[in-house]
Amino acid sequence: MIKRKKDSLIVSLDAMGGDNAPDVVIEGASIYSKKNKNVKYIIHGDEEHILPIINNFRNLKNKVEVIHTDKFILSDEKPSNALRKGRDSSMGMTFQAVKDGKADCAVSAGNTGALMALSLFILRPMEGVKRPAICTAIPHSKGWSAVLDLGANLECSAENLVQFGLMGSVFYNIYKQEKKPSIGLLNIGTEEMKGREEIKQASEILEKTNVVNYYGFVEGNDIGKGTTDVIVADGFTGNVTLKTIEGTATFIANTIKTEFKKPIFGLLAGIIGYPVFRKIKKKMNPELYNGAILLGLNGVAVKSHGSASAVGFANAIGVAVELVERDFIKKLKSELTKIKFSEMKDKV
Repeated sequence: MIKRKKDSLIVSLDAMGGDNAPDVVIEGASIYSKKNKNVKYIIHGDEEHILPIINNFRNLKNKVEVIHTDKFILSDEKPSNALRKGRDSSMGMTFQAVKDGKADCAVSAGNTGALMALSLFILRPMEGVKRPAICTAIPHSKGWSAVLDLGANLECSAENLVQFGLMGSVFYNIYKQEKKPSIGLLNIGTEEMKGREEIKQASEILEKTNVVNYYGFVEGNDIGKGTTDVIVADGFTGNVTLKTIEGTATFIANTIKTEFKKPIFGLLAGIIGYPVFRKIKKKMNPELYNGAILLGLNGVAVKSHGSASAVGFANAIGVAVELVERDFIKKLKSELTKIKFSEMKDKV
């Protein structure tokens, strides 16, 4: 068993979640340990597969505790099946360690539906929060915006969308020290008559409250412009938007790489423009922004992309650690107690 020192922080990891588990999970832990030597890990999964991999990374020696389970959640498993496996699965045990105070935060690359169901069942939502949401930072020309929900809730009521906006606002405030971040509702147009009924109703509620800085409707192209600090959508729309952005970024990076390989002019352009394009590639690389928080739970739980590389998973660990270091859960709870969610519904 690893010992918690005064300045150490313990991360609970689901070793069996993700397309390339457990290799990517353990290598990611090793990569992050080189950046932050005060972090230790509780790793949940099949020790027969995990231990030989850990032995390949010397910097993980004395920093890892492996807790064995032969139950894990498949990538296509239904949330109902995940709940039946419950706390005995590698994913369930990962969240339970946070619930029991054995770890400070949890990271999993497992399937989103199961992850949402188990984290909700074990960590429970904060007081007043109807549904937690998946939130992450998406870069734009001015910095980044907090975007949520990214797949936890495929269908949302007006009340859900309003709560997402409030939680996203607090998230952005804690990171950027912006007292009243601007909030936009992602819609098919900026005109008042456009969009589904729940989106229009959420807009009316946000317009009538002085708790947040509501900008209005925004469209997909506003994400890249950085029109608002926080962008709110239902989980279906948000997830499609995120995957589209990631796919576009990968397409641009691959196209530039291909063009630079072409004879003479391509090579010359590549040599001249390399420093600039290297910066562009770094800013657009989805791996460097991997790691989304399940916002609204009583504990730090971070979702890594299922197909993330070891570098991407290391960044997801970094997100979880930073949230703990910023005392995020305590601050979010404190801010949410100031907001009367029930009064919001009565504004329409």
